[in-house]
Amino acid sequence: PRAMMENKTEVTQFILLGLTNDSEQQVPLFIMFLFIYIITLVGNLGIIVVVFWDSCLHNPMYFFLSNLSLVDFCYSSAVIPIVMAGFLTEDKVISYNACAAQMYIFVAFATVENYLLASMAYDRYAAVCKPLHYTTTMTTSVCARLTIGSYLCGFLNASIHIGDTFSLSFCKSNEVHHFFCDIPAVMVLSCSDRHVSELVLVYVVSFNIFLALLVILISYISIFITILKIHSASGYQKALSTCASHFIAVTIFYGTIIFMYLQPSSSHSMDTDKMASVFYTMVIPMLNPLVYSLRNKEVKSAFKNIMSRNVTPGQ
Repeated sequence: PRAMMENKTEVTQFILLGLTNDSEQQVPLFIMFLFIYIITLVGNLGIIVVVFWDSCLHNPMYFFLSNLSLVDFCYSSAVIPIVMAGFLTEDKVISYNACAAQMYIFVAFATVENYLLASMAYDRYAAVCKPLHYTTTMTTSVCARLTIGSYLCGFLNASIHIGDTFSLSFCKSNEVHHFFCDIPAVMVLSCSDRHVSELVLVYVVSFNIFLALLVILISYISIFITILKIHSASGYQKALSTCASHFIAVTIFYGTIIFMYLQPSSSHSMDTDKMASVFYTMVIPMLNPLVYSLRNKEVKSAFKNIMSRNVTPGQ
């Protein structure tokens, strides 16, 4: 047995094959991803600053939104800079530990987003269905507990997946058919039996997604029932606009995550996975601030107030 173990050389680094091998596409893709990353940084950090500075936005909805922006900033930053560096250099090597760290950060913050979206759905339910009790329902301590709970679930979930994936032996190929260390792409390289690990992945991801989706679904069914009972046009419009941004964000996020993780490994196509991954690692963190700010008069007016405050002293 020892001789057999010695023949199995453990992998100490991985090679990220990236999105394409076509050298002509490297620079255009770098420019496109740089553009996406700049919008992501400006949009998400902008929302955090606006919510922090404007006291009118110191309420549960914007507290959750600023946390969502922080999460989007963190998990896109775990992926995009490494991808962009890969376009400019031929060196696509990532060490074993760096791969594990990238996977951990990405999974942790993506899971936090999952539970934050559920918390935001509950907040919208309280605002539309129980408006008279809203301030007593969504107290500061309730918001803090929901947010801290989301972060704890995120880091616990990431720990489970890292333990599950990196307990496997990697002694065959070290070429990851992906642009970052995503769980299915790394797991497929293992030379040990990964049947149990794949089941853990599907069951844990399913539990997290369906628990959050259940909260979101119940919240939205209650919201739509309440909206149908509203007879005034202005009240109807206000209730709809309260939920529209969140509903768009939820649809985009869960659509891609379910497509990516809840299919059997046999039906995984690495190229389609890459496209879906580009969407949820780069496009969603860029879209969220746009979806929330463009559809939201309070965010726009708060941003204008901050800009005018900064401009006025210099005049």
